[in-house]
Amino acid sequence: MTSHKDEYHDIRADFWKLHFGMAQDYDSYLRESKPELANKWRNMAGNIPALLAGQIERLRLVTGRRIHLLVCSGVWCGDCVRQGPMFKQIADAAGSVDLRLIDREASARLTDELRILGARRVPVAVFLSEDFFEIGRFGDRLLTVYRAKAASTLGPTCDTGLVAPPPEQLGAERDEWVDVFERMLWMARLSPPLRERHGD
Repeated sequence: MTSHKDEYHDIRADFWKLHFGMAQDYDSYLRESKPELANKWRNMAGNIPALLAGQIERLRLVTGRRIHLLVCSGVWCGDCVRQGPMFKQIADAAGSVDLRLIDREASARLTDELRILGARRVPVAVFLSEDFFEIGRFGDRLLTVYRAKAASTLGPTCDTGLVAPPPEQLGAERDEWVDVFERMLWMARLSPPLRERHGD
């Protein structure tokens, strides 16, 4: 007979826990970064549309679980300039997401684990359960951004973060992240071993 311990495990749980411990909360990450780069994040945060009441309700509807969110980032990266403040906005609204950021250069093991199409791309968001089991990972850009990029052959490969995209594009990208967060929260909430542990 198979036990929950045999059926539900993640051989990388210690790896994730180690790197989550190495990571920093959002404010510390920016405070310890070069001011001119950190200020791009702070400026971008002011351009991201506020969450709608319905989005906040969806995020807060999932109760009884806390999840860890480990984001492999580069403070210099234009995609991170946009998405980092989105992660913060959504995590704060959810109230049950512990957000930490770790610089891409902090661990070669982590960046190798998170390669996309063979490249060390950022940001990559790894959602983890209370046991540091991986729920899911997403990066480096969402569909909204790839559609905009595909529609134009101009511009640098990696956005510099100097100019905010149009509000509707920022809002659409953030809305995609709200869906990702909600999905990860529900996955943790409905996990059979966690339901058994929490008696719900």
